[in-house]
Amino acid sequence: MKTRTPLDRNDLKIGKKDFVLEIGSGHNPSFRSDVIVDKYIHDNSNRCGNIKIYHHQKFVNADGENLPFSDKEFDYVICNQVLEHTDNPEKFISELQRVAKRGYLETPSLLGEFLFPKESHKWVILWIDNKLILFNKEKMPGNYNNNYGELFLNYLPFQSLTYKLLWYTEKGVTLNKIEWEGKIDVIVNPEDEEYAKYFTNKWDKDMVRHLFPKRKLYKELYKIVNAILYLIKRKVYYICSTHETPMDINEYLGNRIE
Repeated sequence: MKTRTPLDRNDLKIGKKDFVLEIGSGHNPSFRSDVIVDKYIHDNSNRCGNIKIYHHQKFVNADGENLPFSDKEFDYVICNQVLEHTDNPEKFISELQRVAKRGYLETPSLLGEFLFPKESHKWVILWIDNKLILFNKEKMPGNYNNNYGELFLNYLPFQSLTYKLLWYTEKGVTLNKIEWEGKIDVIVNPEDEEYAKYFTNKWDKDMVRHLFPKRKLYKELYKIVNAILYLIKRKVYYICSTHETPMDINEYLGNRIE
């Protein structure tokens, strides 16, 4: 079940002694991860460069749908921008739940996929009524040829304070971000019109308000202040951080061979 909606992948409730797994970390692994898994070692078509690994981390070459770990071997599992690539999302989610007690899951939302689509993404995803709903992208109406990622991924998040505040105050607009524990309810290609309509029909006022409920003024002000404080906190952390530079996968594998 969903336990909370983090502001981003740095706002996670991970204990100091938690044993942490990360699936599909690619070129940007979380420093907090102890073990990282990736299916493709030398294929960078779905990431921005070679796999990176910090010195304290162990790398495992494996498929997220068939993880080589024991039941509940990990306290926490991080999975950023991977689910939308999977062949069998139900099996993938089942494996996350099998090997870890709780975790963080992030994917593009339906609107995010329209703004910065990727040919390798097989699923369009929404979080509705505490359920993770996945719809086959090939069945979706609309134009996925126009990619506005240069604006919405590479420019505004780094140049526009108001856009950053939108990301943090209107969670779910472009990304699905959830922390979970125990079990996630998953529906793939829903037949129920109550869920299918979000992927196939024009959104009306009731649908919009269902996904993004109206908030009272004091809650709106709280979200804005909280987002600003978080941005300041992350900026200070970035300036003061002394984290090491991760090594390239080739260096990591070379060290193991030696």
